[in-house]
Amino acid sequence: MNASAFQPPPAEWTETQDLLPSVARDLPAGRHQFHKEQMMARIHEDLRTTNLTPSAGRDASGAGRRNPFLRRVVLLPALAFTLAGAVVTGAVLVDGGKDGGAATLATGPALTTEIGTVDAKGAPQLLDRISLAAADAEEPGPREGQYVYIASKVADAYIKIVGDKATVASKKLHPRQVWNSLDGRDGWLIEPGETGKEGMTLASEVPFSAAYDTLAKLPTDPDALLERIYRESDADRDPEVPRDQAAFAAIGDLLTESHPPAEVAAALYKAAAKIPGVVKVDDAVDAIGRHGVAIARQDDTGERAEWIFDKKTLAFLGERNVIVEKSADSPFTVGTVTHSSAITQRAFVDNRKQLPGQAG
Repeated sequence: MNASAFQPPPAEWTETQDLLPSVARDLPAGRHQFHKEQMMARIHEDLRTTNLTPSAGRDASGAGRRNPFLRRVVLLPALAFTLAGAVVTGAVLVDGGKDGGAATLATGPALTTEIGTVDAKGAPQLLDRISLAAADAEEPGPREGQYVYIASKVADAYIKIVGDKATVASKKLHPRQVWNSLDGRDGWLIEPGETGKEGMTLASEVPFSAAYDTLAKLPTDPDALLERIYRESDADRDPEVPRDQAAFAAIGDLLTESHPPAEVAAALYKAAAKIPGVVKVDDAVDAIGRHGVAIARQDDTGERAEWIFDKKTLAFLGERNVIVEKSADSPFTVGTVTHSSAITQRAFVDNRKQLPGQAG
């Protein structure tokens, strides 16, 4: 989150390329086809970046990752373009036929869920309880030279384009394992469909922005922390992403594939309570079926980002994005889950690719 730690996007693994140019509805005749061709060319170039999560934004060449304040769950809902006169939002897959690798990512119909009931006034109280639970968590800190290990299960929905037809499909729920050094300069990712069987390096000369060492230096005063989040997200967010939504997503990014110290996590929750539009959701389900209570915020496309917590312990379970209001001409229907994740293990280990409990 430190401005000096923000890293330039790599040539191949950059999320900013997911933000395709918007196309006006009243384009002159012939311009729709031009923009469609431009869009298709860009999608083909960026197929592997379309469903990358932020921690995967570093490649083997050592190129840096992008600003975590513009994480995928903010960027994908913001994606809007005109295809044969229809506006669609979300990640995009183009049917590449026999030679196209992207089509294999779409493995079934879109994930759907029941929409939880919103309590517009319940978020501050719930976040205060979550903050207290986070502060009381008794967990030893890391030793010098260790790595943050996070295992999760993830699934995503996609817009699949065949010719001029856009349909919604989903990628099968699959495991994801990430290792990041405390200083954020070394790491490893293993995720079927995104990396080879052995995984890929996340090494970089520029530190990972949500590295443990960076998080440990953040202010623990909620007002000062939120001011910093707004300032740094404003510096690099897409202008079409509202600043409150960018700030909410920024905090969510620091709660998922990172391991902030207890006092920082507590401050992040209290800071989130100060963001306009944040609500409590009575029931939400993570990627592996665990029910919990959620803290959420809806963006202006009708998609709601939800952080899911255990109803008893208030431990963070995972997150999901759900369509709660249908946008005109969008193939996404109400109840579609565009992204779902569940944290299954979070620990400090001695080496990358080492699992908790294994010898170094």
